[in-house]
Amino acid sequence: MALIEIVREVRLTPAESWNRLTDWEQHGRFVPLTRITRNDDGFDAFTGVGRVGFHDPMEIVRWEEPTFCRLEKRGRVVTGWAELSVEPHGDGGSKVTWREDIHVRAMPRALDGMTRASSTKLFTRVIDGLLA
Repeated sequence: MALIEIVREVRLTPAESWNRLTDWEQHGRFVPLTRITRNDDGFDAFTGVGRVGFHDPMEIVRWEEPTFCRLEKRGRVVTGWAELSVEPHGDGGSKVTWREDIHVRAMPRALDGMTRASSTKLFTRVIDGLLA
């Protein structure tokens, strides 16, 4: 598994930061070739072109609006979990923390460093885009 953590202090109110982070469909704007669809348990991120690609289903297993959410990745390709938290910071702003433990099933553990680096870059793009 590749554990990553991204922390941002932003001028958005905690409520606005929360709303942006949990607007699941918007995450796809920042992940190449990915579209996100909600379902009863959470959502599914499909990455690919046409029918060629893979699904990354995520189940919301803990929801404490407006401060904390935990997702479990239930896919055949990508497994792990993600936690999003928002807390007040400064004069009306917020501190956002995105923690994720991710593993690509066919990827040997010896390459976790590569998974960590690429995931950090991707999720930094997502969080910075959502909070801009």
